[in-house]
Amino acid sequence: MTYDWPMSNYRQRMGAWGEQAAADYLARQGYAILERNVRTPHGELDIVARKDDLLVFAEVKARSSHSFAYPEDAVTPRKQEHMLMAAEHYLDLNPGGPDTWQFDVISVERGPDREPVITHFENVIG
Repeated sequence: MTYDWPMSNYRQRMGAWGEQAAADYLARQGYAILERNVRTPHGELDIVARKDDLLVFAEVKARSSHSFAYPEDAVTPRKQEHMLMAAEHYLDLNPGGPDTWQFDVISVERGPDREPVITHFENVIG
């Protein structure tokens, strides 16, 4: 398979595709998408969503396949620590939201028909 754009551009496009697929999926599941790509000093929050009285920080991992590894495998303990610090920063700057919040990971793979194959892991950091 060949691509006519640089690898870094390919990764950006794949990431944007995955984040859009994840946001569309969450919306279909009844989540309200509050923000996307929130930058903090501790890293980026891919999607901040709300469903009823639950605030969800969703980390999106997109891959064209899982030949090398599954997308969710990229959420290492170090990445989880950064996610937690980023969420705490977000909550400090946005008081008054739901008291209950959690981290989800949304794995997005490109299926054989180029449609996204989505796996939603809920409440991944205990």
